[in-house]
Amino acid sequence: MVWVVTGLITAVGALCYAELGVTIPKSGGDYSYVKDIFGGLAGFLRLWIAVLVIYPTNQAVIALTFSNYVLQPLFPTCFAPETGLRLLAAVCLLLLTWVNCASVRWATRVQDVFTAGKLLALALIIIMGIVQICKGEYYWLQPAQAFESFVEPDVGLIALAFLQGSFAYGGWNFLNYVTEELVDPYRNLPRAIFISIPLVTFVYVFANVAYVTAMSPQELLASNAVAVTFGEKLLGVMSWIMPISVALSTFGGVNGSLFTSSRLFFAGAREGHLPRLLAMIHIKRCTPIPALLFTCVSTLLMLCTSDMYTLINYVGFINYLFYGVTVAGQIVLRWKQPDIVRPIKVSLVFPVVYLLFWAFLLVFSLYSEPVVCGIGLAIMLTGVPVYFLGVYWQNKPQCFDRLVDKMTYLGQKFCVVVYPAEDETGAASEGAASEGEKEERAPINPSPTGGEEAQGEGKGKAEGEEEKEKEAEC
Repeated sequence: MVWVVTGLITAVGALCYAELGVTIPKSGGDYSYVKDIFGGLAGFLRLWIAVLVIYPTNQAVIALTFSNYVLQPLFPTCFAPETGLRLLAAVCLLLLTWVNCASVRWATRVQDVFTAGKLLALALIIIMGIVQICKGEYYWLQPAQAFESFVEPDVGLIALAFLQGSFAYGGWNFLNYVTEELVDPYRNLPRAIFISIPLVTFVYVFANVAYVTAMSPQELLASNAVAVTFGEKLLGVMSWIMPISVALSTFGGVNGSLFTSSRLFFAGAREGHLPRLLAMIHIKRCTPIPALLFTCVSTLLMLCTSDMYTLINYVGFINYLFYGVTVAGQIVLRWKQPDIVRPIKVSLVFPVVYLLFWAFLLVFSLYSEPVVCGIGLAIMLTGVPVYFLGVYWQNKPQCFDRLVDKMTYLGQKFCVVVYPAEDETGAASEGAASEGEKEERAPINPSPTGGEEAQGEGKGKAEGEEEKEKEAEC
């Protein structure tokens, strides 16, 4: 039941994001929507928590899961050494960072191949479950056993189950991070949602049905790797298929997370909320190499810590908090700009239903884990002074600006990148923005860098910077 309800709520949230994605057609996902609707500070806090903890820890955990399943056959009777796990996870991150830096097409091909492999493995699990049912092995699916309670009913535990189910559906909003790179997003974004969410819900529900044909609820709870235990029970000598399948799945997961997180940092730098170097792309490959390297380095640093899982608990609450804030922004945008062009327009019932479910989860999360949620909020609020010092404060000392110029110039030479030209859509939206929004979007370093002067035309600069460069050239 949890898998079905969570899948339905995820579909509702994805439809709300689809409307926002084509109404505000910018890469960056919920960061871009929150910034445009609620202002620069709210958007920066979303970016801050993502840069600081969410993406580095998530990628590190997925990479460690990959290395754990790869090394498991080599250490059948004991745990793999911690150093080996972290080194293999680092190799996985470095390899996929190189792929993403080399070509967007290569990155998407890797994602397609490993997603197909993941679905084939899950299809194998579902088929084995159907075979088990045909053999009469469905004791735990009978109503008397299926609805038997093993613990005292508790609303907090129910909320926790839905929260963990929501984590399993994570990734439903990834396409919104690359909206500008989609071919015909007005058609393909909703199409991807209509295909992917029902498919993932179907696979999750029937995979779990298959699990209980071979395992009792107690065995499910005791297993650290349910698919592997399931394979050991039913596949015999072919049980190695399951750990390899999970490893391939997590490899694709790391690739997808790198692909989207780098676009988020790229979008933040373009809006002036991160150093401008992160908004630059390679002159030939058109990939955001500085953003990808930044993502890789931050994840490698997270691999060196031992408190990753604690950090995920702290900020998981904040991550889900911003999902609700983003969907609430859809209602605010309907009220503030009712006449804006909306290629996709969903009923307001959808955001209301999502927000009710969201409020239920957050209230009981606060009730069950007030300390964890409070620390997560504190980590997020550390971004407030950073915003006012780094973004809002425009008249910084010249020595600071010169230092940023030199660092940006060196970064440009090292990565062979330039600041991309804005398209007509971006220029139009910038022209329609209010003066206050323009000030918030102004980059941390407003002066043209030496690297940009070397590139000549100064793509994507504001008019005042272009005039300064022309004077310098004269």
